[in-house]
Amino acid sequence: MKSARVAYEGDIFHAALMEDRLKLSNGKTVTEEEVVWLPPIQTKTCFALGLNYMDHASELEFQAPEEPLVFLKGPNTFIGHRGRTKRPQDVTHMHYECELAVVIGKQTKNVRQSEAYDYVAGYTIANDYAFRDYLENYYRPNLRVKNRDHSTPLGPWFVDASDITDPMNLKLRTFVNGEKVQEGSTKDMIFGIPHLIEYLSGFMTLNPGDLILTGTPKGTVDTKVGDEVITEIEGLGQLKNTIE
Repeated sequence: MKSARVAYEGDIFHAALMEDRLKLSNGKTVTEEEVVWLPPIQTKTCFALGLNYMDHASELEFQAPEEPLVFLKGPNTFIGHRGRTKRPQDVTHMHYECELAVVIGKQTKNVRQSEAYDYVAGYTIANDYAFRDYLENYYRPNLRVKNRDHSTPLGPWFVDASDITDPMNLKLRTFVNGEKVQEGSTKDMIFGIPHLIEYLSGFMTLNPGDLILTGTPKGTVDTKVGDEVITEIEGLGQLKNTIE
């Protein structure tokens, strides 16, 4: 099942796709253009992975990490489908990152990899923009690189885990102004979803609504003001964003 969160006429609703319209949780149907899309979940702790695809690490001339390279993101960073992300005036390189986002569904601590999927509620798409000018190095990304307001579109849909047969074999693609600029597969992650859940839960409690952004494959290029960026993951849909 796919579900979204939207704002319409001053209220917030859950929404489902019904042919070419959205059916709100109050029964009303509207077009996609009539609503403001919100992140499909209300995020709690967000863990983000750096250099979790071998080809992306090679692209940046970095060695792949020997254990997950994890940093945290604040709730201020997230916006919904069709949102707008600002490019700072002093930035010379701002690039998209198409990422599979894993939503934790049950509280857990010290879970084994073999049981990790039991604690996943579902999945969505993240576009975790990076502002390369502020980067000290990929092993220690500072706050300005990954925590600027509205810098991480999320959505449009939350997709139940039961609807995704193999989350470790999904195609990812990014389009800028209609041109395909990035393509990869989740099967190429260095640290897969079960490994990440075991790793994180090994030293802290994971809670419902926690989010794991699993990294991006190679193919990240600079984006400009006015660019329309679409990040797409097989089975999850397309997430649209505009740079302003």
